[in-house]
Amino acid sequence: MFFEKLRKDIEAAKRNDPAARNGFEIWLTYSGVRALIWHRRAAFFHKIHLKLIARWMSQWAKFRTGIEIHPAAKIAPGVFIDHGSGVVIGETAEVEEGVVIYQGVTLGGTGKEKGKRHPTVKKNAVISSGAKVLGGFTVGEGARIGAGAVVLKEVPPYATVVGVPGRIVRINGERTQDLIPEKEDPIKQELCALRERVFALEDELAKLRKENENAKNEAVPPTE
Repeated sequence: MFFEKLRKDIEAAKRNDPAARNGFEIWLTYSGVRALIWHRRAAFFHKIHLKLIARWMSQWAKFRTGIEIHPAAKIAPGVFIDHGSGVVIGETAEVEEGVVIYQGVTLGGTGKEKGKRHPTVKKNAVISSGAKVLGGFTVGEGARIGAGAVVLKEVPPYATVVGVPGRIVRINGERTQDLIPEKEDPIKQELCALRERVFALEDELAKLRKENENAKNEAVPPTE
């Protein structure tokens, strides 16, 4: 069972990394593959309620690889973590087969809530460098998260998400607007209203000054 999972991890590395040469080199040198090996050991101890040992293993793996995966996270065989430095995967995260995760990615939560608070990433999704996916929602199958994006809501299958906060720009390769419009910002609306009011008052003040000057000029008798 262990070797079957390892074989799938190595195949995922070969499939997604053009620099990969052979399975032995991948097993020996790829930090993402090594981190997954350590994670499966930690997950075993977590499952049998030896949680201190499990946490120690996860921290040791973080020290050795730069990748932090909570022992309770569910990661399927065949996931590829490319380079991996700075990757953080939270306790209730779930990552399905074929997912590609690049360096600096966080699959995290948004607060101290209990229960499912980390994302579920479906098959063949790609999460690019530095992306932050925060919350207990689902990133759909085949979705692509752009580099540096901050994703705070559900992502449909085969969608492309970019920006801060993340917005959907493509679905199935076709350009589209975000399917879930953002709520209007009341502070922004109030500031815009105040700005328009200031402009109107400035116009009224300029007119009053001009009228006042004209009145003074008319009140001054002409000199002989």
